Amino acid sequence: MRLLFTLLFLLCFSCEAKDTFEKAEIRIKTSNGDTHSLTVELAKTEEQREQGFMFREKIPEGTGMLFVFQKDERLAFWMKNTPSPLSIAYISSSGEIRAIFDMEPFNEKSVVSPFSVRYALEVPQGWFDKAGIKVGDSVDLNDI
Repeated sequence: MRLLFTLLFLLCFSCEAKDTFEKAEIRIKTSNGDTHSLTVELAKTEEQREQGFMFREKIPEGTGMLFVFQKDERLAFWMKNTPSPLSIAYISSSGEIRAIFDMEPFNEKSVVSPFSVRYALEVPQGWFDKAGIKVGDSVDLNDI
């Protein structure tokens, strides 16, 4: 009974968390001139950044989560309680993608940005590769 209660609590917490994020459309321009649109949930508060994609079983293609910070800093992310494989891009305040990493489900080892950045963008693992997005490409964050 206790296990059932815990599972129901986690399920409700996960569903509730999905509705607490503001959404926005961002555009990523590749070095070869292609532009890709992505619908992102915005994690702007400490609580939202701590929650992220935790407990989410599936992240739909064409969506992601943009973590917004108030100042440039070296960021670190992990996959605690995150069952979906993700890729993360660390993005400067000017919108330049500075680094991209793949992250494995439930891995609690931190993936640290090699540079001070303002944003982190998580998407389903492999999305950046499929879209041809690489380090040095630019993200339009003017409306964020």
